[in-house]
Amino acid sequence: MLDVHPSGFYAWLQQPHSQRHQADLRLTGQIKQFWLESGCVYGYRKIHLDLRDSGQQCGVNRVWRLMKRVGIKGSSQKTENKAR
Repeated sequence: MLDVHPSGFYAWLQQPHSQRHQADLRLTGQIKQFWLESGCVYGYRKIHLDLRDSGQQCGVNRVWRLMKRVGIKGSSQKTENKAR
């Protein structure tokens, strides 16, 4: 058990979310939108390009992290194995 006073814990709960957290929530919504518009096919690289084209500035790794957090994956094209 942590030695934290209950009033301190509840005061901590009432603090507003950080700017980074709010930006992540906004970006996650846009990522989901672009992913659904692509037919659930685009991966983090193409989603990053879409975000950049729409004027959002964020890194590829951040897009990857947010997509992983919400469970979004790109779909790779399936290839047939031809008989030799």
